Amino acid sequence: AREEIMAISITRQPEFAGILRDEETFAREDDSSFGNQINGWFDDLMLQSGTGMSPGIILALSLCSAFTIGGFVFVLQENLLTTAMGAALGGLLPVMSIIFIRSRRQTQISTQLPGMIDELARAAKTGRSLENSLKLVANDTPSPLGDELTHCTQKLELGLGVGDALRELTHRTGVVATSVLVTALSVHMQTGGDLVRVLERLSQTLRDRMQFYGRLKAATAASRATAILMIILPPAIIVFFVLRDGTYLTELLESKWGFRVTIAATTLEVFGAMWVLRILRSSQKV
Repeated sequence: AREEIMAISITRQPEFAGILRDEETFAREDDSSFGNQINGWFDDLMLQSGTGMSPGIILALSLCSAFTIGGFVFVLQENLLTTAMGAALGGLLPVMSIIFIRSRRQTQISTQLPGMIDELARAAKTGRSLENSLKLVANDTPSPLGDELTHCTQKLELGLGVGDALRELTHRTGVVATSVLVTALSVHMQTGGDLVRVLERLSQTLRDRMQFYGRLKAATAASRATAILMIILPPAIIVFFVLRDGTYLTELLESKWGFRVTIAATTLEVFGAMWVLRILRSSQKV
């Protein structure tokens, strides 16, 4: 009976490959509103952070953090304005933590990628198929890149092709270099060719890209530090004066001149911060 069970072959069913996608998301595919774009950004943030936590849990943590820090500031200052500022800061702390975790994870994946491609080329040299080579490399590659490759090989087991199984790798990691790997493997599966030579050239290209990016970061370190300081310094000065004198901001906003200047400064600060962050983000994708 045992031999009969082992002899049964399991046919692959591509229509069941979607059962692995069980993430909680807030964004809707058929909605192009600004609010839905924010939901999509938050869904991508949680997916690419690799924490395995649902967006609802992070929102609950943000709410608890906002109540905790806001209540602590209210006990110290007994001022509604400073309490609101403390609550806003507390609500942003969990999200900022997830952004930091995602950035560190993407850096690790970018560092692991050339070595993983070299190992994939060595596995292909032994005569293994591309699917078997991916499974071997996924087992040998440490986290976090190994976890994403394991997710892809599970889709291969469910019947998807290599191109379809790797299609979500770029979206799940947020690393632009993975799209080059996915494209190279997909083209190879369609047209054939010397896979080992393609992988070796791709690995060297990614190493050259990382070296160039490292030199770029070193050359622009002072400029990036200055930009970040310009974003952080104005709010830090306001927090200092508010903590020193709880009625400082209230008295400032009671006068027409102070209210107008504060609103203008806040608006310029927000637009300037968005502009600087966009420049920094675009420089990281070079």
